[in-house]
Amino acid sequence: MAAVAALAIGLAAPAAAAPANPGRHTIGPPAVNPALLPVDPRPVPPEPTEQRAECARPRLSRSDQREPPRAQQILDLPAAWRYSQGAGQKVAVIDTGVNRHPRLHAVQPGGDFVGGADGTADCDGHGTLVAGIIASAPSPDDGFAGVAPEATILAVRQLSLAYEPKDRRRGPDPAAVTPTGTGTVHTLAAAVVHTVNLGATVVNISQVACATAGLGLPDGALGAAVKYAYDRNVVVVAAAGNVTQTGPCAERNTGSGWRAVRTVVSPAWYSRYVLTVASVDSDGAPSELSMPGPWVSVAAPGRSIVSLDSAPGGSGLVDSVQTRDGSGPIEGTSFATAFVSGLAALVRARFPALTAQQVMDRITRTAHSPGTGRDDQVGHGLVDPVAALTAELPDRPTVADRSRAIPAPPPPPAIDPTPRRVATAGSIACLLLLALGAAAATPLRHSRLSSRTTRDVRPRQLTGRSGQRRSGGA
Repeated sequence: MAAVAALAIGLAAPAAAAPANPGRHTIGPPAVNPALLPVDPRPVPPEPTEQRAECARPRLSRSDQREPPRAQQILDLPAAWRYSQGAGQKVAVIDTGVNRHPRLHAVQPGGDFVGGADGTADCDGHGTLVAGIIASAPSPDDGFAGVAPEATILAVRQLSLAYEPKDRRRGPDPAAVTPTGTGTVHTLAAAVVHTVNLGATVVNISQVACATAGLGLPDGALGAAVKYAYDRNVVVVAAAGNVTQTGPCAERNTGSGWRAVRTVVSPAWYSRYVLTVASVDSDGAPSELSMPGPWVSVAAPGRSIVSLDSAPGGSGLVDSVQTRDGSGPIEGTSFATAFVSGLAALVRARFPALTAQQVMDRITRTAHSPGTGRDDQVGHGLVDPVAALTAELPDRPTVADRSRAIPAPPPPPAIDPTPRRVATAGSIACLLLLALGAAAATPLRHSRLSSRTTRDVRPRQLTGRSGQRRSGGA
């Protein structure tokens, strides 16, 4: 699924210190204004929409799926399932919707801000991939299963590249509809509030908004929404975002700490209230596609992903998506985020008395941290589900907690010749407001219904009716 433009989110006030580079603003953690909290509306499209692209068509490149996917091996999920399988937890997937699938046994409709349905329609495919990683049931026919197979998925369709407002102006060519899709920062914030009020215990946000530090992202409503969730004991898990070739997410944060931030990512930077997830490769190394930042909490596998067939009516598995060059692996911080949302459900089921903050602390304090204890690439390190479910932790983090060495991961399987740098079109849905960056690395190809040819969904920028700059996701 192509990255859908990411939400434009609030600007952090410039810090008093001088900018690190001339012409740059030094920023700090964003403040939250509770007065900006959106009301919980009925989840309907803010304006009439229509489908203008064919639905995404994921693929299965390998017929033999008997071995567990590499990500499951890294996380040792069978050992974790001895302690918890997520029973009684409701994980909200605010995304492109979630299609019904035989291996998603418990899907609760949560509403549709795109097409006015109930949230269980997913033309783009991204949300179904995410939901499969979180809660797919196992099967005797293959080695795949979700992290929390006994959890319930609360499905909300909040954005889509396949749908557009009916009154959106066309370009000079009547067939060349600008593929910017639907979804705004306001609908994302409203969706967070809505899912909290529907009883979600974990909220998965596999979408981001990027902006150059100091230029401003009016995401105040989203900041208020994630705080609303936190204050009501809901764990919000958000993607760190993917570095893209063009657009607002193109400049990678290469230094350390807030003074080094060049690209702001939201809602990830609301690190006081969310658990932000970066991606690591199959060998445990930080993924090049993952956007670093001082807000990164932990990391999880984000490469060579296998999940449920996300096409409408699908019943099997997929491990690749259609791209402008043919096909590529499913990868990105969207899917790393799904693994951690599943882990949060496991922890909540095993330790029901823990607060949202205590759940986040348990996940970060049991992660396999870098030698420094934390860095901006992987945060506190690769999550460890078994440790998160079994460790006896002191009341306060200790120096030892923060500086445990990372054990060598088991050797990876034979290298797939598929180029690793082709990123999944679905790797993070982005919202459509402002300079919204994508968390995904490579877009899926959608065939425009009104066109004679198939057009790639590519990042592009335009000026919306409000005069605010928009950008599509990668």
